Order: sequence, then C-alpha cells, then structure tokens
Amino acid sequence: MKLYYAPHTCSLSPHIVLKELSLPFELIRVDNRTKQTADGQDFLRINPKGYVAALEIEQGRVITEGPAILQYLADLRPEAGLIPIPGGWERVQMQEWLAFINSEVHAGLAPLFNKELPHEARAIFSDRISKRFDFLESRLRGNRYLMGSSFSVADAYLFTVLGWCRFFDISLEKWPALMAYKAVIEERSSVQAAMAAEREQD
Repeated sequence: MKLYYAPHTCSLSPHIVLKELSLPFELIRVDNRTKQTADGQDFLRINPKGYVAALEIEQGRVITEGPAILQYLADLRPEAGLIPIPGGWERVQMQEWLAFINSEVHAGLAPLFNKELPHEARAIFSDRISKRFDFLESRLRGNRYLMGSSFSVADAYLFTVLGWCRFFDISLEKWPALMAYKAVIEERSSVQAAMAAEREQD
C-alpha cells in the first residue's frame, strides 16, 4: 500500500492507524501547491480531487476520503479492535463519530486556514467550533476515548484535527477533558512514530 500525505493535514490519521496496525506501506509526500509527489508523480492522476489523504491499495485502486480509508484499514485487522464489526450498533456509533468529526470538526476548522477570510466570517467559524468542542467535552468527561475505554480510528481522526488548533491560537484549556484526551492519545507509540516519520520528510 501507498499512503499519500502532506504535513499538518488530515492524512496523519490513516498514518497513525497504519502504524497502530503494523501494516506495511510506503509513505509518499505530496506538495499541496504543485500537486507533485516526492517520487515525481502528478498527484492529480492519483486523486483527481487534488487533496490528501489517498491510499493506493493496488495499481488503479485508490481510496480518497479519510473516513473510508480509516474503516478500510481497521477492517484489515479486526482483531486489533480499532473498529467494531460491521452490522452492529457499535459500528453505527463509530460511523456517527467519523461523520461528526468529518463534517463538524474537520470542516469547521479547515476554513480558518484561509488567511484572507474576513474577520466576521472567522468569528462565526470560531464560535461554531467552540460549540462542537463543548459537545466533545461533555462526551469525554469520564471516558478515556470516544467509544469508551478503547482507542479507535475515530480517536486517530479527532486527534489529528485537534492538532490544527495551534495554527489558529485556539487553546483547549477551556475544555479540560478534551485537552486531557488529546494528551493521552499523543503518548501512544503509533502517534509518536507517525509524527516523527512526517517530520523526517518535512
């Protein structure tokens, strides 16, 4: 498998999961501006959408959306327990978390990367993400992870997008359970290994 990534993006989450599962893969950096890969390919030929993450599972078969990549990877090694088995209530809960992180947290923070965003719009997005963090705070009180006591692919995803807060001067101190949650995940060896590997190629 090949994971196409860019530093400081949501591609960190499948990278963490690949490390967590000890799956063999090749890490290939993408320049988000030129859409060229580190090995000289046109990334738009790999993923016409033009953004990471993209997971090439074999020649001509590429998965391009983070939640789909995460579920695919976790299902390769169900014994690791990173995702509930298909068909049950817990799997639906996991999909609900992935959808929430994708549409409310990821999509809520992403516009703030736009330096030309007017102050009024920035304030609206900041207020909206604050409400989402309030919800997460309430759910994480008394829970180590989103699904309870076990680390899952949803945690890898939420940890990744929470890492963007530092770019926008959003302090998590207002949400102590969320801040503690992020610190716990950051200590995992898979997380440390993925971040170190991306720093080496930065």
